[in-house]
Amino acid sequence: MNGLANGHTNGHADPLPSSDSPSLALVEPTDDERLAQWTINGNSWKGALSLEGYLRREECLANQECTKNGGQSWWVLVDTASPGPKRRVLSGCETFRKTAMVAQDGHVKDVIVHGVGSVYCPPEYRGRGYAGRMMQELGKMLQTYQTSEKRECLFSILYSDIGKKFYASHGWEPFPSAHISLPPVANPRHASVLPAVKELKAEDLAPLCAADEALLRKSLAQGAANGITRVALIPNVETIRWHHAREQFVGTEIYGRFPDIKGGVVGEKDGQRVWCYWTRMWSNPNKGEAKGNTLHILRIVVEPDAAPASVVPAIAALLARAQSETDDWHMEQVDYWNPSPEVVAAAKMLDPEAEVVDRDSESIASLRWYGDLPAKGRLVDSVEWVANEKYGWC
Repeated sequence: MNGLANGHTNGHADPLPSSDSPSLALVEPTDDERLAQWTINGNSWKGALSLEGYLRREECLANQECTKNGGQSWWVLVDTASPGPKRRVLSGCETFRKTAMVAQDGHVKDVIVHGVGSVYCPPEYRGRGYAGRMMQELGKMLQTYQTSEKRECLFSILYSDIGKKFYASHGWEPFPSAHISLPPVANPRHASVLPAVKELKAEDLAPLCAADEALLRKSLAQGAANGITRVALIPNVETIRWHHAREQFVGTEIYGRFPDIKGGVVGEKDGQRVWCYWTRMWSNPNKGEAKGNTLHILRIVVEPDAAPASVVPAIAALLARAQSETDDWHMEQVDYWNPSPEVVAAAKMLDPEAEVVDRDSESIASLRWYGDLPAKGRLVDSVEWVANEKYGWC
C-alpha cells in the first residue's frame, strides 16, 4: 500500500525548500497532522468506504493487538523553517513493527522488521524530491528504531503500488511478486470429488498459527546453506487478526455484517493437514458490484507428513471453498501470491485457464537489507524471502 496519494494546497506562498535542505526533518506527526495525513491519503486508499468511514477504519486498525503500544508509527517530512503557527508537511508515511526469522548457516534468530505503508506526497509538492528524501531518512532510521540488545532489525519491507524503480532507488529492492487468480464460482469444478474442507472461524486460528510458526522455523533452518540467507515474516495470529479486523470493519460498514468464515482445513491428523486462511478486500464503492473486490488467500500451509499425492487435491479443495465464499460478498476473484507448483496445479484443476501473473506495478514486495551479506550483486541473489504471501502485506 505505497503510492503517492492526492492532497490539497496548504496556503503557503513562500518558496519551497530544496529536498537536500538541512531544514527538512523526519518526525512523528502531531495528532492533527496524523489526521490530516489520513484525510489526504484517504482519497487513494479508502476503497469502498466513505472518507469518514476510512478515517474510522484507520483509527480501528491502529488499536489492534499488533498495532497498539508502538506497533504502528506515523512519520512526516517537515520543513522546520516554515513560517507561521503550523509547520509545513511535505510528505508522510506509516510503519508497522513486525516479527521475523532470519536463518544463516543453519542458525535462526528472531528480529524486528518494519513494514512501510501509506507513502504519500501532496501533488503540489511532487517532483521536488521530498518523497525520496523522506524514504532516505526513513530507511536509515528504521535500522535502529525500537531495537534492543536482544532484538535487532536486519531488514525492512514495503509493497509498492508505483512500480519497482522509485523504492529500489532508495534501497528497497523488488522481490518476486506474482499471483494466480480464480473466478468466483458457486459450484467450483470438481468440488464434489475433492477432499472435505472444515471451515475455520476466528477461534480456530491461534493454534494453527502457532503450529505454522514452529514448522516455518524448522524449515527455515534446514534450508539455509551455501551463503544464502533465508528470511520469513512470522505468520502469528496477531497479524492475521489485523487483516480480519480490516475485513470486519469494512464488511460491517457496507453490509451491516461481516464474514465469519476465515479459511479452511483439510485433514484432521496433526502433521498431515493442509490449511489456509483468507480475507476479503472491497475496492468498489458501489455496493453489490464485484469489480475490483478480491478475496485474498493470506497463507497456505502444508504440514510435512501430508501424503504427496494428497497435497494438490487438498489445496484445490481449499481454493474451491474460497471461490464459493465470493458470491455473497461480491468478490471479483480469488488471489494467491507467489504460488508454489502445487498451488498452480491445484488452481488449474479448478480452472484450466488459470495462469501465474508477474506483477510489475502493484503490490511489489520490496526489501531493504541492513545486515552483512556476501557480495553477490543483487539482493535477491543473497536473500530468499520465504512465505512471501499476502499475510505480510501492510
